[in-house]
Amino acid sequence: MLLIKTNKDTLLKPLQTVAGIIERRQAYPILSNVLIRQDQEKTTFLASDSDIQIKTEITPSLASDQRFSMTIAAKKMLDILRSLSNDGEVQLVRQDDHLQVKFGKSMFSLQILPAEDFPEIVETSEPEAVVTLSQKTLKSLLHHVQFCVAQQNIRYYMNGLLLSTHETQLTGVSTDGHRLALLTTQLNEKQPKQEVIVPRKTAVELSKLLADSDDPVKIEYFQKKIRFSFSGIVLISKIIEGKFPDYNRVIPLNNDKTFEIDRATLLQSLQRVSILSNVSENFRGVRLIVSTENLCIICKNSEQEEAQEELEIDYQGDKLDVSMNITYLMDLLNNVGSEKVRLAFENENNSILVTIPGNDEFKYIVMPMRI
Repeated sequence: MLLIKTNKDTLLKPLQTVAGIIERRQAYPILSNVLIRQDQEKTTFLASDSDIQIKTEITPSLASDQRFSMTIAAKKMLDILRSLSNDGEVQLVRQDDHLQVKFGKSMFSLQILPAEDFPEIVETSEPEAVVTLSQKTLKSLLHHVQFCVAQQNIRYYMNGLLLSTHETQLTGVSTDGHRLALLTTQLNEKQPKQEVIVPRKTAVELSKLLADSDDPVKIEYFQKKIRFSFSGIVLISKIIEGKFPDYNRVIPLNNDKTFEIDRATLLQSLQRVSILSNVSENFRGVRLIVSTENLCIICKNSEQEEAQEELEIDYQGDKLDVSMNITYLMDLLNNVGSEKVRLAFENENNSILVTIPGNDEFKYIVMPMRI
């Protein structure tokens, strides 16, 4: 029975949209599949890993009026479609419990699993709060903070990104216990106070799917889930339950020893000296010696090898000798697109505050380390 007859890209694009969350190794085989459902008006593609679900729909003519619902191996289907040329039509034909993918003289037969066994996430209650903003605004917020999210931390609430709404502000915060990134953006309408912790995987996948455009994204908060709707895509995710640390207490208020520096110049210097840093990420220390109009950057390793660079800066305060994890500083400089950054210190032992000149909405705090 012919189910679909169309060009390759018509099928490839929605599959690529939903398949990013699918892991190759799943506890349940059906979670390696994508659910494809077609009625008279649209064709729906849906994938899930039991914690996150992504759904998208297409409405072009698929040269078939068949109604059907089935699941097939997502990664295999993607690999097949990617291997085909752009010329010609793809036919999906159901043959008992298999789906035949036909293209010219090529034919692939994939096993079908029952659609009714697919664990679709359905939210029937009304959202507790709804926020609408542009896709590029949310994409920028996620980009500026998600690199600080912890991975497999025993403090499970750190394995996600906090989204906090209050009045006309949406704030994104992440921390791994050694550093913290925060970005606040303005909303068009007042919102009730709402805080949810979005899993790291959700934030990463959302960043990939959001467009750098003014098109809207709607965020709906539920008791144990959060839903993002944009550009024909609906992403539903479970949230991490728990209390996120009070990030306002971490922001230093007395860091009055400051200087600004070109972001790219500082990053390139750090990349060079990091060649002789220790291999272990936990001990990849760098010394920043700040003195009048001079920044000296030093890296040493356990073999007593050393790399050193000096940069001119506009600084007239007390001399400082501060050590920190070089990876944390490079992560920041790689993820912030500003021309300059401002480093602010209180003393050699307290946390360092990094901001963007002229932008009070972004803050990055990193703890010093002893080398």
